[in-house]
Amino acid sequence: MIKKYFLIVLVLFAFQSLKAQVDVVGGMGISMVYNPSLNDYLDMRADEEIQAFATTVEFYGEVDYSITEKYQIGIEYAYSLFDFTSYSRYNYSLSYAHQKPSLLAYYVISGEGYKFKFGGGAGLRVVSVVENIFIDENFEALGFGLLVRAQGHTKLGDNIYANIGSTLRADFPGTPTNDNNDFHNDANINSISISLNLGISYFF
Repeated sequence: MIKKYFLIVLVLFAFQSLKAQVDVVGGMGISMVYNPSLNDYLDMRADEEIQAFATTVEFYGEVDYSITEKYQIGIEYAYSLFDFTSYSRYNYSLSYAHQKPSLLAYYVISGEGYKFKFGGGAGLRVVSVVENIFIDENFEALGFGLLVRAQGHTKLGDNIYANIGSTLRADFPGTPTNDNNDFHNDANINSISISLNLGISYFF
């Protein structure tokens, strides 16, 4: 009987210890994206001046695990959307969805009611492009990307925190292709971007 209670207490203690080491983070943000290859292609198609930086909407979620008091590792999934439409010569549009799963590593500074994380990561990059020149044509690209991030968390109540962060990304998915050919003019979706993100965190 004593062994049974001891085992139950040990399992509960291990479970509580595990819970205390996990952060679940989610939210959305705005990114400023610099893609010179795609910009040159859109400039040609639209016959109008394209701004150097495009704006995309980004949604993200991540789970981080504390390996020590000062260090965390984690996994993130980010999803961003880009859309461009022009009527200067003819009805033309191009949009893409960019999936960005990454492995993360952080250095952590924490105290009563706050936590700051500084780190980076790397992972696959998957882009799905839809271009309309009278008809829709679909393309896809697969590559890799790197990121550097600073993230702050402020306690709202119990284990719930508000988070704000900024992420610098270098993504290299390359030139999209489909079953018929490569993307026109071999334009690629490689980019450098910086984002501001806001969200909610739950610390177990």
